[in-house]
Amino acid sequence: MIVFCHLLNDASGSPQVLKSTIEALSGSKTENLLFIGSQGRGVLDSVAIKKRRFWYQRSRHRLVTLFTYFTSQVALYRALGKAKDIPQDATVFVNTLLPFAAMLWGRRTGRCVVVHLHEASISPRLLRLFLTNCAAFSANLLLYVSNDHKARLPIVGPPSLVVPNPVSPALLSRTDETSPRQDGQFRVLMLASLRGYKGIEEFMALAKGLQNRTDISFDLVLNAEANEVVAFSRNHSDAANVTIHPRTDDPAQFYSNADLVLNLSRVDQVIETFGLTLVEAMTFGLPVIAPPVGGPVEIVTHGTDGYCIDSRDGAALRRAVLKLADDPETYEAMARAARKRAQDFSFDSYAAALRAALNTLG
Repeated sequence: MIVFCHLLNDASGSPQVLKSTIEALSGSKTENLLFIGSQGRGVLDSVAIKKRRFWYQRSRHRLVTLFTYFTSQVALYRALGKAKDIPQDATVFVNTLLPFAAMLWGRRTGRCVVVHLHEASISPRLLRLFLTNCAAFSANLLLYVSNDHKARLPIVGPPSLVVPNPVSPALLSRTDETSPRQDGQFRVLMLASLRGYKGIEEFMALAKGLQNRTDISFDLVLNAEANEVVAFSRNHSDAANVTIHPRTDDPAQFYSNADLVLNLSRVDQVIETFGLTLVEAMTFGLPVIAPPVGGPVEIVTHGTDGYCIDSRDGAALRRAVLKLADDPETYEAMARAARKRAQDFSFDSYAAALRAALNTLG
């Protein structure tokens, strides 16, 4: 049995990857379990696995959220301890560093603990130190999503492997729906959380700087509730060439209508460990613009299948968008290269790598 543990279920990258992980490891006849925080509904709701929820509640106030986070870990530890159907030889699979209670419970009860790391930037610093020490103390195996990720967040002690994230089969099956240049529009897409470090203000500034190009339009899909999207939109009421969308369970519909996908995370505030939306976009044959550091540079080859540009360089972003919008030959070459590169992140390769990794546990 594998006992998966995750904190927040939404439409962000880490639960999406966990969904692929659960599906990749579902070949066993043993019935697996998923322990998940009670707040949030997202991609994990559709996973065919027995779910058990533990209490968790976020707040807009950082100190309150920190308190509720640690309270949630007490709830998770108790939920695991009360479970009578988890055999002694079960593997505890902890998704992200945040569910540290699962690491400690697994270590205390003598079970194998696998920690799948997705984050590099954790604040405050004391929390990062605490969580990495929990992983160092508890884990039998660490899984990183890129070589850069492993170098930036070294945890001494447990063996570690790099397993790049996959494109889900469900998304792959939708790639024939691509409809570029609809109505003569060159559509620029970004999917991001409603957090400043994700570069959403840079996206809006880029769109504003290109408002004179009526043939270029922008779509921003925010991993946020509808009321939060309304509030954000109200602050950008002058962005006539931008359509802002709330959280989606169907990103394929946006990829299929796009011509270019951006990731504008601020490199001075956060380092992307991978960049799942980049690989997903490239699967649809879409060139991308990505940060010039972190995991994305292991995915995107600058000038071949996309561009690696610092989001603080607004002029460079505009030049790249205009180059792809106005130069069909360059665009088509990048689109072909992007689709070819995406083949390196197949679900089958991911599943095989995961099974091989867990086989090392004995």
